[in-house]
Amino acid sequence: MVFSDTTNGSGIVEQTRDIMRVDSTQWSTAKIANSTNNYLDEATGYAIGADRRFQWDDTNHSKLPVGTTALVSGQSDYSFLTDEQGNTILNLISISIIEIATNKEIKLIPIDIAESDYLYDSFGVETGLPKRYDKIADNIVKLDYKPGATEASNYKLKFYFQRTPSYVTASDTTKSPGIPPILHRGFVINNAYDGALALGLDNLQPLAVERQLEKQKMVDYFSNRNTDEVIRMTPVRRSYE
Repeated sequence: MVFSDTTNGSGIVEQTRDIMRVDSTQWSTAKIANSTNNYLDEATGYAIGADRRFQWDDTNHSKLPVGTTALVSGQSDYSFLTDEQGNTILNLISISIIEIATNKEIKLIPIDIAESDYLYDSFGVETGLPKRYDKIADNIVKLDYKPGATEASNYKLKFYFQRTPSYVTASDTTKSPGIPPILHRGFVINNAYDGALALGLDNLQPLAVERQLEKQKMVDYFSNRNTDEVIRMTPVRRSYE
C-alpha cells in the first residue's frame, strides 16, 4: 500500500480520511505522515523484539545494516550512533575486527560485566588485539584490549546492527512502508484512530477495537515468521522426590 494515491484513492492517506470521514482541511497529510511514522516505530519495536534469530530491517533502506569504523590507538570504547545514511542505530547484533591487508574477518566474543570471568580492573586497560567486547549500551561497546598503533594500522572494526525505519514525509506518494504488505492496513487504522482521538470523532471506540486487532496481527506475524526453521522439542526434567 503506497502512502498516497489520489488517482485511485487507495493510499494510506486516502483510506485514513475515508474511515475518519474527513477531508484534507480537517486532517492534513502532514498529520497522517506523523501517525504513520509513529506506527513504523511501533512495528520496528515488535519486529526487533520478536525473535533474536531473525534480523529484521526496513526494506526501504538502500544500504545493508553493516558498517565499519577505524580502530583508534589507545581507545577501548566505541559508540555506533548512526549508520552512513544518518539512521539511528538501535541495537548492535555483532562486532568483528577486519584485517585490512587480507580482509579476514574475526568475530569478537560478547561478554557481560555480570559474568564471573569478567576482569573488571583490566578490561579495556591493556594494549593488544581485541578478542571480546562488552556492550555497555545498545550502541556502545568496550573492547577487552585497547589497540596500539600496530593494531590500529592493520585492523578495523566491523559492526552489524538494527536501526530506525525509513520514515515517510508529507510529500511522499508511491513510497510504501518497509514492512510486509499484509500489515499495511494497520497504518490506516492506527492513523484514523489518532485522528479520531484528536478531533473527538464518534467512531473512536470501533477504531480502538480494530486497532487492537491489527496490533495483535502484527505481533503474531513477527512471532511466527521463521517458517524455514525446524522447531525442536526438548524434554523437561521433573523431580517427584
